[in-house]
Amino acid sequence: QVQLVESGGGLVQAGGSLRLSCAASGLAFSSSTMAWFRQAPGTERELVAASTPITMSIIRTYYTDSVKGRFTISRDSAKNTVYLQMNSLKPEDTAVYYCAAARGRLSQPDDGDMDYWGKGTLVTVSS
Repeated sequence: QVQLVESGGGLVQAGGSLRLSCAASGLAFSSSTMAWFRQAPGTERELVAASTPITMSIIRTYYTDSVKGRFTISRDSAKNTVYLQMNSLKPEDTAVYYCAAARGRLSQPDDGDMDYWGKGTLVTVSS
């Protein structure tokens, strides 16, 4: 049974930083596309960042325009964990952040492409 468990959300002031973690179990982590999505109240869920394994040592990353230069997605195959380092946070980053996994290599997945989801962690950025 696949499980994705997020942690690291919370309340932070604008300009601050948070690091989200997603511990994965029950899937072939090294060959899975891992992604972070977010959903703010009243909006659709959107892709924030994705990590696509091309080879054992080459990982392709994707970021939505609004987070480029501020957020970094990374993965640790020894720990089966994917991270989202979020710096220079803005109030518009406030959302529930979801970790998701897909079998295979997807560079810019839609939420419909993902096979597994975590329950989400709330990030609130105050102004």
